[in-house]
Amino acid sequence: MPTPPQDRTTDPADPAGSTSQRTTDDVDPAYVVDWDPYDDPEGPGRRWSTWLDVDPLCRGPEPRPDWVVTSRGAVDTDLGILKTGKEGDVFLLERADPHEPDRGVVMAAKRYRGEEHRDFHRSGDYTAGRRTRRTRDARAVAKRSAYGRAVAAGQWAWAEWEALVRLHGLGLPVPYPVQLDGTELLMEWITVDGASAPRLAQTRPDRALLASYHDQLVHVLAELARHGLVHGDLSAYNVLAAGERLVVIDLPQVVDLVANPAGPDFLLRDCTNVCRWFRSRGLPVDEHELYADLLAHAF
Repeated sequence: MPTPPQDRTTDPADPAGSTSQRTTDDVDPAYVVDWDPYDDPEGPGRRWSTWLDVDPLCRGPEPRPDWVVTSRGAVDTDLGILKTGKEGDVFLLERADPHEPDRGVVMAAKRYRGEEHRDFHRSGDYTAGRRTRRTRDARAVAKRSAYGRAVAAGQWAWAEWEALVRLHGLGLPVPYPVQLDGTELLMEWITVDGASAPRLAQTRPDRALLASYHDQLVHVLAELARHGLVHGDLSAYNVLAAGERLVVIDLPQVVDLVANPAGPDFLLRDCTNVCRWFRSRGLPVDEHELYADLLAHAF
């Protein structure tokens, strides 16, 4: 019986290779599905790859990393849950083609829950200033009908997809967006030595690395502000420490700094969360100074 192929190809965006080892080594064996590509690909925990089923606008931007598997014969295999979140859960999903034994990748699959199962408060504050593409959808969302709740879940997935694509295009450190299929968003799984990268909040960097982390986050905030954007929920829990490199995650609530009436408030909150964490680690930083500097980038 073939075994799931593993891809340890170096990520072009990370020449050191510290975040590019995509493997199932750190997955609990209880979650790993017995993988037989010649068995029923639509059996429990597996399906045919959905890459060719989604709209081309919902496939990752060019140039695509070499590790993205696009073949028609690929099979997707669930490897279990990675983490739970306010608006959805993140699973590990392997995509591999049995006819290409040297190709295969493990990705993060974020699956948004319906509104009745989400724990995401003040969502209306984040969506202020956004436009729903169809009037019928907007009415359904406002009425909170069953269809409207489904549309709302899809809107959050679409919002994160758009944010990932845009920020990746700006060269900012976010996971590469692979594809969007309804309420499921596939993206790069950020790892260190084959294991999931820890959140920044879980790290204890030395003084030099702490200063580097701070500079990296300030750069992200400044670039977002320069393009009129605010993360909206930035903290040490929404940043991954991939070795010496930080990667920003959880982006469905990205807001327009100008179009959203609460945009400046969200920016100040991001500054406060970031500076509070760095101060707790001994770095003397001030959120109000940072906020003023960011506004100077924005206007």
